[in-house]
Amino acid sequence: MSADPTPPIAAVSRRLRFRIFVDFWNLQLTLNERAAEEDGVAQTRIKIDWAKLPNILVRQAARILAVSDFSYDGMIVFTSYNAKTQEGKKYHKWLTNFLDRQPGIQVKCYERRPKRHPRCPQCHGAVERCPTCGGDMAGTTEKGVDTAIATGMIRLAWERALDVAILVSSDADLVPAVEFLDLRGFRVIQAGFPPAGSHLSRACWATIDILSLRPSIERG
Repeated sequence: MSADPTPPIAAVSRRLRFRIFVDFWNLQLTLNERAAEEDGVAQTRIKIDWAKLPNILVRQAARILAVSDFSYDGMIVFTSYNAKTQEGKKYHKWLTNFLDRQPGIQVKCYERRPKRHPRCPQCHGAVERCPTCGGDMAGTTEKGVDTAIATGMIRLAWERALDVAILVSSDADLVPAVEFLDLRGFRVIQAGFPPAGSHLSRACWATIDILSLRPSIERG
């Protein structure tokens, strides 16, 4: 009888492929808030070094999984903008002319949609203007970003284009997608701000504390 040519499972080794999925506003706004608390100031805005962020997150994830043979296969940034404001137009220009052109980074950008005016809890009438500044109370809302992140992770997993997903978000709406991937053998590591986002962190394989990485990811 000829020997079985199939090697034992323990002898099979394959490089782990990491992909990063970023909820931009969840990351930026939470980082600003937590950094302001850390600095003891009312508010601040952290400038993220997008050239360094992917490699830092991948190295942290590889350390958690105790692997040395791995690759970074790209980062997708999901975000939204208000096309009707100058600030929104400027932000969209930065996304398309800078961030989307960085090596390994792809941007998925969605236009924000107007939402209804809030209603008075007593008479239930619409409150159209702020009583303090007179501004429009309707504002805009982000639509489709969490769905796009979930779809993107599942699609790339289905195509066998990743082994480990690094999910930069604290959004509990992503829990079903994470649980789906976990049941099919894909690991999802959350990059967040514990203890915030505990529902998502419990569903993920592990969590990276982004605030602890602030000195490395903040652009001077």
